[in-house]
Amino acid sequence: MSKNFDVVVIGGGPGGYIAAIRAAQLGFNVACIDDWKNAAGGPAPGGTCTNVGCIPSKALLQSSEHYEHAARHFGDHGISLSDLRMDVAKMVARKDTVVKQNNDGILYLFKKNKVAFFHGRGSFVRAVEGGYEIQVTGASDELLVGRHVIVATGSAPRQLPAAAFDEERVLSNDGALRIPEVPRKLGVVGSGVIGLEMGSVWRRLGADVTVLEALPGFLGAADDAVAKEALKALGKQGLKFEFGVNITGVKTTKKSVTVAYTNAKGEATTLEVDRLIVSIGRVPHTAGLKPEAVGLQLDERGAVVVDEQCRTNLPNVWAVGDVVRGPMLAHKAEEEGVAVAERIAGQHGHVNFGTIPWVIYTSPEIAWVGKTEQQLKSEGRAYKAGSFPFMANGRARALGDTTGFVKFLADAVTDEILGVHIVGPFASELIAEAVVAMEFKASAEDIARICHAHPSLSEATKEAALAVDKRTLNF
Repeated sequence: MSKNFDVVVIGGGPGGYIAAIRAAQLGFNVACIDDWKNAAGGPAPGGTCTNVGCIPSKALLQSSEHYEHAARHFGDHGISLSDLRMDVAKMVARKDTVVKQNNDGILYLFKKNKVAFFHGRGSFVRAVEGGYEIQVTGASDELLVGRHVIVATGSAPRQLPAAAFDEERVLSNDGALRIPEVPRKLGVVGSGVIGLEMGSVWRRLGADVTVLEALPGFLGAADDAVAKEALKALGKQGLKFEFGVNITGVKTTKKSVTVAYTNAKGEATTLEVDRLIVSIGRVPHTAGLKPEAVGLQLDERGAVVVDEQCRTNLPNVWAVGDVVRGPMLAHKAEEEGVAVAERIAGQHGHVNFGTIPWVIYTSPEIAWVGKTEQQLKSEGRAYKAGSFPFMANGRARALGDTTGFVKFLADAVTDEILGVHIVGPFASELIAEAVVAMEFKASAEDIARICHAHPSLSEATKEAALAVDKRTLNF
């Protein structure tokens, strides 16, 4: 006997669980299916983000940052330590606790909002009168019928052709979060978000970290000035980078990994490390979904094909998050989840791809929203630029972290903000003001005229806006 719902969401990650909650708030009878398991085999909703992505990586970054402050910077504050040690097992256990708190929080939100949760894998069976049959395969099998179906199955790490993940020596983001001891030498393939963040964690704790990147330059998606500043800062900290790399082979033993590659000069060389983190992107996750059972269209990458409203080729079937086009970001998935729930209700859900912020939680943090300077140049758009360094900001000096700057790009005629780029302390928090400003079509002058608290890092945002008109007050 099937159970009928107005909305069935397949996937309990940021896009899925948020879509389910918003649909329930709008008065729909909602089910959410998710098959993530915790160590005890119980439900662990939250997807990659909560279980092996955003949340656990930030927990480890925080722990490793505390350690580095204690090891390198406490003396500047008059604090002396005589026996500093790092208990990696306890650090990982704390990370696991943070993850479980988030898992439990989502389960509580389902209960609060009367969302029926099914622990298992959801797959299409067939189209029926009034909707679609969805099979749940898990601890107990269930058959659901959803009048609307939202596919939110997320993404999976892309493997190197030369080496599959074994999560012991060759690691995905999952294995990188569970390394039991500080590696003596760590290799990272890919200088994207995951590679830089995980490389930073283990470098702070004492690992010799080398990052191998296939592209000729660093952070091609970021503004050139930000990428240059970030590379300089990360290199100064001890991260080693090689660009233009072509990996030709990977060999593993019980104790090491050897990577064979050609460098940018075409020279053959090798790198031997204790462990290798592979972070070369992610692929849409549709394994087990059985889209062919109902004729759901996928593209050549395996992503679910959707229009700008997140509608698939099937009536009343929607898809959001990493499994569709667009940036693979948790907050993008959340916004799409909310928008789809509201569209099902006949409302006008809103997602502006032009104001989705990007953040990399290294030290210094890197964040941006909108256009880069190189994009504006390639478009031939006339613009003005202004920047302000954290070295001239009083709060940054007090923090002891003056690396980086805030940069504004504004239309040369209208002064509308076209992009904001930050490298420096708490960039992840500071970028929110820029997102709000751009959503409201603010000008650089608007930000320059707003009173910012003193002393605060946000004053650097105000000063950068002032710099667009060449009238900074503190630099």
